[in-house]
Amino acid sequence: MCAAIGLSVLYVSPDWLAGRNTTFVFLFLLIPASAPAKKDDDEDWVKLPNKCEVCKYVTVEMKSAFEETGKTKEVIDTKYDYMEEKKGIPIKYVKSDIRFIEVMETICQRLMHYNLHKERTGSNRFAKGMAETLQTLHNLVHKGVKVVMDIPYELWNETSAEVADLKKQCDVMVEKYEDVIEDWYRKHQDEDLTTYLCEKHVLKGKTKVRG
Repeated sequence: MCAAIGLSVLYVSPDWLAGRNTTFVFLFLLIPASAPAKKDDDEDWVKLPNKCEVCKYVTVEMKSAFEETGKTKEVIDTKYDYMEEKKGIPIKYVKSDIRFIEVMETICQRLMHYNLHKERTGSNRFAKGMAETLQTLHNLVHKGVKVVMDIPYELWNETSAEVADLKKQCDVMVEKYEDVIEDWYRKHQDEDLTTYLCEKHVLKGKTKVRG
């Protein structure tokens, strides 16, 4: 199972204790008992995506991209064949090499739209949209609450190390298994892509892909 460390957040608003007009919110990150103890090195707070998680989201985005590009009825007119002195045979875009190439070129960049949701567990820690915890903190700031954190406010929305690595591993995986993906595209689209790519090739003999 694709697993990850979950973090909880505790909010404390002691304005009524200090008798001040400004509300301070102190955050305490609670690590589950199963997680390794934190060391001085910040890398201990970063859990990079494993191959299971990477393959899951590569196929999620690939399915979405093929679905989006599969709605058109566009026909591609092949170039004029000067040797035969006639035009080539028109090809439906949905069955063309062009569609396959365009999808392959954009897949990994699509993963940069994901964010790390540390309040979630398993592979679900990667998802589009702002993390619930971060959204809550932004709302507090907009209400005039002073939030005390180690990370400067202007860096809150920066791409996390985990998401950056997700994209990096995607680039490697797509290049390595391009022939497998192309084989699915041409001959096996009736089979689920996650099963075909991840379980039968990338993770063959290893843990199956789950939520």
